[in-house]
Amino acid sequence: MSNDTYRRFDPWRPSPVKEISRKQIIETHYFDVDHVTYESNQIGSFERYFIRENNGETVAVIALTEEGMIPLVEQYRLANHRWTLEIPAGHANLPSERPMEVAARKLAEEAGYEAGKLTQFARFMNTPGYSTQHTSVFFATDLKPVSRTQIGPETPRSDVRLVSIDDAYQMAINGTIVDAKSVVAIMRLKLGIIDHLDD
Repeated sequence: MSNDTYRRFDPWRPSPVKEISRKQIIETHYFDVDHVTYESNQIGSFERYFIRENNGETVAVIALTEEGMIPLVEQYRLANHRWTLEIPAGHANLPSERPMEVAARKLAEEAGYEAGKLTQFARFMNTPGYSTQHTSVFFATDLKPVSRTQIGPETPRSDVRLVSIDDAYQMAINGTIVDAKSVVAIMRLKLGIIDHLDD
């Protein structure tokens, strides 16, 4: 395999297809669904459906207690008919709510902690093939326990598990933790990437 680079990568170079029409077919609080028609020089006209995220991007927060434990929230996920272990996450309640404010709110609501310090350390596209969803991930330290609130009807009695970094890493490796944002955050914490934020 050659290491030669023939063209510098440019994520914003011109599109190889032309958008002909776009129609919103579903509207919800968190996302809309668009039906889009494109034209390609190679194959002509074709259609796609895309999920468009509303009210800002998804925000997640991985927290670390003074004892070196990560709070993970048990969630029942209706779409997949299973329980998951996840770091706290959610969306803005209002367009004016900033990502760091969402991170602080979700950490308190879901995990029962208030952070003295919040730092954004990652942002990624969840499913770029059919969605505009991005997730911003924050690191929370200097934690103080606060009262949790009910998450929602699908998880009326969720529990919070305090897990060490090493145990969380093993759970991500062995498939116990399958939620993507949680895996990304745990891997970066385990690799020490987050530790170097203040360097």
